[in-house]
Amino acid sequence: MNLDRMPKVDLHCHLIGTVRASTFAELARREGLDLPDTPERIYADVNSLPPDPALYLNTRIPVPQGRSADEPEVSYSLFQVSSWVLQVLREADDLTRITYEAFENAHRTSATRHLEVSFDALTGHQEKLGYATVIEAYAEGIKMAERDFGMSGRLIAAVDRSRSGEEALSWIRTVVDNPHEYVAGIGLDNLETAGPPERFEAAFRLAGAAGLRRTAHSSEHAPVAVNTLTCLDVLGCDRIDHGYFVLEDDEVVARVRDEQVPFTVISTTSRRSWRPWRRASIAAMLEAGLNVIPASDDPGMFPTSLANEYRILSDQLGVPDERLRAMALAGVEACWLPEPEKDALRKRFERELASAE
Repeated sequence: MNLDRMPKVDLHCHLIGTVRASTFAELARREGLDLPDTPERIYADVNSLPPDPALYLNTRIPVPQGRSADEPEVSYSLFQVSSWVLQVLREADDLTRITYEAFENAHRTSATRHLEVSFDALTGHQEKLGYATVIEAYAEGIKMAERDFGMSGRLIAAVDRSRSGEEALSWIRTVVDNPHEYVAGIGLDNLETAGPPERFEAAFRLAGAAGLRRTAHSSEHAPVAVNTLTCLDVLGCDRIDHGYFVLEDDEVVARVRDEQVPFTVISTTSRRSWRPWRRASIAAMLEAGLNVIPASDDPGMFPTSLANEYRILSDQLGVPDERLRAMALAGVEACWLPEPEKDALRKRFERELASAE
C-alpha cells in the first residue's frame, strides 16, 4: 500500500511546530531577530534533552539513560526554537500564512484530509491584535486550505501546564466568551512534570460546559498511568495525546482498551535519545489492543510528517496494512468535526481506502 497517498487525519499537531524553516528565516530577517545560526541549521539541530533520568529507572519499557548517536554537537530545545518563532509572528497575515502552510504541507506530504492544530494563549504582541483578530487570522488560513486542497480543519486552544490553574481558567474563559466555529476544543500541553493535571479542572469544566471538546498530553513525561485517569475522569477528555506510560498499570491498560480511548501517538520526538523507547511503547500499546492513532506533533521542527509516522509503524514496527487503514478510520471517528461533516469524511475515507486496496 502506498502510505503517502493513503488518506489520513492528524489530530495532534502544534501550529507553532509546523512553521517552515524558510518562513521562519524570512520573518526573522524582517524582524531583525538575532539568531545563533540559520533557521535551517537550527531546525536540523533541534534536540530537547530529557528530564531528570532518575525518574525513569524502573519503567516497564526501559527509557534510554544516555545520549543517542544522532545527537548534534549543538542542540536547540523545541521550546527555545518555538519561542524564537513566536517572536517573529507579528501580524495577522503571518498567522494566516503559517496556518495555510501547515495545511499545505500536510496535504502535499501526507494526503491529510483533516487537520486539527493547537494554538497557544496570546503572547505580548499578539495581545495587541486581540483574540478575535488572531482566531480569525488562523481561521482564514484554514478556509484557504479547504478551498485549495479539499481539506477540513479545526483549532484547539492549548492550556500551558507550566502556568497556574487560575491563568488557565482566565485563558479558557476568553475562548468560551468568544466562540468561533473553527475552535472545536481545548488541550493541555507542555511538560507533564510541571505538575498534576487536576490543577486545571476548573478550566476544563468551563470548556466542557460550553460544548468544547477536550484532550490532554498525558503519561508522556511523568512515568505514571494515573494522570491519564485524571484526564479522563476529572478533566473530561475525549482523547489522550501520547499516553505511553499507561503501560505502567495493567488495570489502566484494560480500562482504556475496553473503552477504546483514542491515543494520538508520535514515534518521532525532539528528544532524540527517546525515539527508540517511543517506538517500543507504541508497539506495546498496539499489542495491548489500544486505540492508537498516528499524529505528527511538531512536524516542521522534528522534522517528520504524518506519512513518515505511518511508514515507521509499517517498516520498523511491522504493523500490517489492514491495521494502518483501521488507524486512519479511527482518526475520523476521533476528530472534532460536527457529525454531518464527520459522516461525509468517513464516507470519503471508505471510498478512498477501498480504491487503494
